[in-house]
Amino acid sequence: MEIDIYSPEKDGYEVKHCFDGWRVAYLRYAEKFDDITYLERHLETDEVFVLLQGSASLLLGENAECTEMETGKIYNVRKGIWHNIKVSKDALVLIVENKDTCKDNSEYVRNQKKE
Repeated sequence: MEIDIYSPEKDGYEVKHCFDGWRVAYLRYAEKFDDITYLERHLETDEVFVLLQGSASLLLGENAECTEMETGKIYNVRKGIWHNIKVSKDALVLIVENKDTCKDNSEYVRNQKKE
């Protein structure tokens, strides 16, 4: 077959495809999203979020300012920007990032502004 077709199959973060240095994943609700305890920033890459269904908020910057996402819009969080995402129980988010993004090239800080 000359095409790969993917669907979300589980809750949380689920990598579906990697190519030319990029990783494509789904994000669905998991209990850990009820209490956002940390923010992260990637030191080598941007990270793209696309809300496909439900609702979601990006928490951005050291003060975790809330940006409500709109379905179908592309949200590019630039490298070095503190962020996390809060999703509803019916949410489905598409994520595109460098396939080498990991704890070794990211930083984490406690979220002082609990949602």
